[in-house]
Amino acid sequence: MRTVDLRQDYKALYAPHAGGCVLVEPPPLRFAVIEGAIEKGRGPGDSPGFAEASEALYGLCFTLKFALKKRAADPVDYPVMPLEGLWWVEDGQFDLSVKDNWHYKLMILQPDAVGPADFAEALDSVREKKGDSPILGRLRLETYAEGPCVQLLHLGPYATEPESIARMRTFMVQEGYRDRTGPEGKHHEIYLGDPRRSDPAKLKTILRHLVEKA
Repeated sequence: MRTVDLRQDYKALYAPHAGGCVLVEPPPLRFAVIEGAIEKGRGPGDSPGFAEASEALYGLCFTLKFALKKRAADPVDYPVMPLEGLWWVEDGQFDLSVKDNWHYKLMILQPDAVGPADFAEALDSVREKKGDSPILGRLRLETYAEGPCVQLLHLGPYATEPESIARMRTFMVQEGYRDRTGPEGKHHEIYLGDPRRSDPAKLKTILRHLVEKA
């Protein structure tokens, strides 16, 4: 059995050092994904749809992990990667302080060993164990090519992210780039801690914004 550790393979993207902003350009990567939108008057922390989507995505990814570990041909063992979120609005201005107009794509990185047939078999397995539901039909396997980004490891609660975004934008200007978050790009968060179990002051969240030369 071979072992894959994507966090080590893509250390600059998933295990960055705390400190300053950096320019990164992730290669095309394969993800299990699900899309949705935050309900009016809610935020990600109290959205029933967001919670259901997160649970469905995690359930599928752990099912995939154990299926690949047990398969007869080319078994693979790997740790399930952290949850990521792409966030955007389809009307108005993206504002970190106003969350009930946000759309999201939740993603979990998959090893190359996971193919469409593996994904379909894992979905069937989840349906057999838990019963079918509309949300399972929203799960997909897709490749995401993000492009050049500015990245920063944010330390602390989500409410203080605007301070980190301001630092990122200052860095962009200094390096001759323009922030494409908004109509053209999506606010990208990678959750290295669980807000349900961690002290908010100790949360670690990787922030990425798509950029282009100014």
